Amino acid sequence: VAKSSFYYHLARGKREDKYDKIKSLIQLIYQKHKGRFGYRRITLELKNQGVIINHKTVLRLMKNLGLKSLIRVRKYKSYRGEQGKIAP
Repeated sequence: VAKSSFYYHLARGKREDKYDKIKSLIQLIYQKHKGRFGYRRITLELKNQGVIINHKTVLRLMKNLGLKSLIRVRKYKSYRGEQGKIAP
């Protein structure tokens, strides 16, 4: 049993990557949008292009490729203008 599992792992290493085309598509979408797209938006973009893939798979592939979306920092604004009514 141990011998057959050893050969299984060897054969698995020689196999080509089944997500090779999708990885290149993910990188294209990521670069096109300047790194602002996360796995959710990339999944939707792939779906629009006709590629059906699970969002968890896209997340895993992005982690393997080292892609991380940039998060916009929004400046805090506390000003609300005039609050309430001014008495005459």
